Amino acid sequence: MIIAMVLATPGTGWGGMEKHTADLAGALTALGHDVHVLAHPSYQTHFSGRSSFHPCPMHMGRRNPWLRYRIRRIVGTLHPEVVHAQGSKAATLVSRLKLPPGCQKAGTVHGSKSTEKPFLPLDKVIAVSTPVYQSLTHPRKFLVYNGIDVKPRDNTSSRADAYRLPSAINVVAAGRLESVKGFHRLVSSWPEVVERFPSAHLTIFGDGSQRASLIEQIHQLDCGEYISLPGYLTNLMPPLEQADLLVISSDREGFPYILVEALMSGCPVVSTPVAGCTEILPKEAIAADHSRAAISALLIKALSAIEELRQLEQPAFDYAREHLTLTAMAKATLEVYRDGVPRT
Repeated sequence: MIIAMVLATPGTGWGGMEKHTADLAGALTALGHDVHVLAHPSYQTHFSGRSSFHPCPMHMGRRNPWLRYRIRRIVGTLHPEVVHAQGSKAATLVSRLKLPPGCQKAGTVHGSKSTEKPFLPLDKVIAVSTPVYQSLTHPRKFLVYNGIDVKPRDNTSSRADAYRLPSAINVVAAGRLESVKGFHRLVSSWPEVVERFPSAHLTIFGDGSQRASLIEQIHQLDCGEYISLPGYLTNLMPPLEQADLLVISSDREGFPYILVEALMSGCPVVSTPVAGCTEILPKEAIAADHSRAAISALLIKALSAIEELRQLEQPAFDYAREHLTLTAMAKATLEVYRDGVPRT
């Protein structure tokens, strides 16, 4: 099968949607399919050796005629059987393409706040979580959870020993340092956690526009000894394997990759009530709401009985290892492609 995948983010960051596209393209290629990725030039190294990469000026607006012409020309030379849009901007661009009979347009909705309108002209729509799926009105919608590669990776730049404090209770968080991830609320909850657990240490992996303000907040709370911001880490599996707990403090999520990585690592997880987490985790691991007080109460409860939480989450660990693999995600996506024929 010839598959053209369109990733229309502007090349300024690497997050869950970009990782999803790279992983899916690689997995589909490994299964013997001819995958072509149209994306911003800055992403090319992430697709090296996996699939064919076609640079496009994705920093331009979705109505930009040059961008639309570039995509049209590339797709026209590939003669794909599927054009797969990742996200709403890509869906807008793909929906305007004139494709020959037999070529279908698919799209993946990654976030709970995404508007469905760009996806409605597509033949098929994939949701990455049950809440996203339930919010869609598209007549041909499918649910495919995110999956990760469980094969051993080179850990030379990601050694857990560099981030784990041997005498501490090690709590990890990870994601783009942006407001949607709720890290300011998480940091503000930490003094109350440390009051109950003086050895508790929080490590937040990631980079973003709020890094400076988070550092200032940590300084104002006099928590520099208890909170670390080491930056972005490519491979979080080793730190997660050594961590005592992962906390997700987001306002919203589609289906967080860090959840899957933690479950694969056997690391207990607590979270605000966001998509993915509410589906996979037991109710005891979910905060009452997104407030600082709810996050603090959840953390204190979890750290008071971490082994009990680990036992409660054993079914989630088992489910992840069976169903949330990269191969499972790729095979499920292929089933979507093969389901019926495009609408006319």
